[in-house]
Amino acid sequence: MNLNRRDLLKIGATSASLMAVPSLAGPVWSKSSIKANGIQIDSVSDGHLQLPTSFLFGSLPKETYEPVLKAYKISMDTQKRDCNLTLLRDGKRTILFDVGSGPNFMPTAGKIADALDHLGVSMEDVTDVVFTHAHPDHLWGVLDEFEEPLFPNAKYMISEKEWAYWTDQKTITNIEESRKSFAAGAKRLLGSIEKDMKFFKYGEEILPNIASIDTSGHTPGHTSFEVKMGSENLVIVGDAISNHHMSFEKPAVSSGSDQDKDQGVKSRKSLLDKLAHEKSKLIGFHLPSPGIGFAEKKGNAYRFVADSSAK
Repeated sequence: MNLNRRDLLKIGATSASLMAVPSLAGPVWSKSSIKANGIQIDSVSDGHLQLPTSFLFGSLPKETYEPVLKAYKISMDTQKRDCNLTLLRDGKRTILFDVGSGPNFMPTAGKIADALDHLGVSMEDVTDVVFTHAHPDHLWGVLDEFEEPLFPNAKYMISEKEWAYWTDQKTITNIEESRKSFAAGAKRLLGSIEKDMKFFKYGEEILPNIASIDTSGHTPGHTSFEVKMGSENLVIVGDAISNHHMSFEKPAVSSGSDQDKDQGVKSRKSLLDKLAHEKSKLIGFHLPSPGIGFAEKKGNAYRFVADSSAK
């Protein structure tokens, strides 16, 4: 199933009505914190997306994912996708990983301003913005309603592969029809912050204690990040692991949201293996809020174990 931005906005308008009911929505500023070695990491909510299940699994046969969704009590019609941004503070820098959807993608998302306000963090406090990739729910919040940078004092970072792909005019021409608005938005918004943008290669330490990991496939330059926190590491996985059910139970099954499905599978399997072997904590952008936990090996599959110690 292909959806354009108009379709997504219609879906969002429907789910926005649910947000008026507190028992269904929860606070948009919900967060959870990890502190170690002078570093504080907060998982903060940008709200959520509401998407058709068929969109998320593309052309996969229903019998491939239906048993897993039933086991996890997930709707076969629509799925609520939490949006967990990551805020890192080390006493010198205030670093935000991705900026959320902003006001123009889906009414149920774009709530990062409320989240940061709850933490007592102002837009001016953010020193660095690091992008996992340039899809709308990760990038479109970079400008405010007046088309000015929402984080006026920030420097920006993105992988050079991701930048090259989305700023290439050929991308808008060649990308599938349902994603053309994504490409046009990425080109415009990335261009608006170009003068403050820095680029990195995979494997580099992009900032103190933060290294980039190649998790391409979801997009051509998708990146995850490993944060060294003394004796333990935490990995910000972005959309390389996009849900807590199919991505873990059947990591070799392609995802409908990945642009390069084969490479997405390769990156996901490699990342899950690393997380399980090293017993590293992870934050997943679309895992159940606050998205913090572990990947535990289970035969040929994995399972997501929420971190009960995060406060």
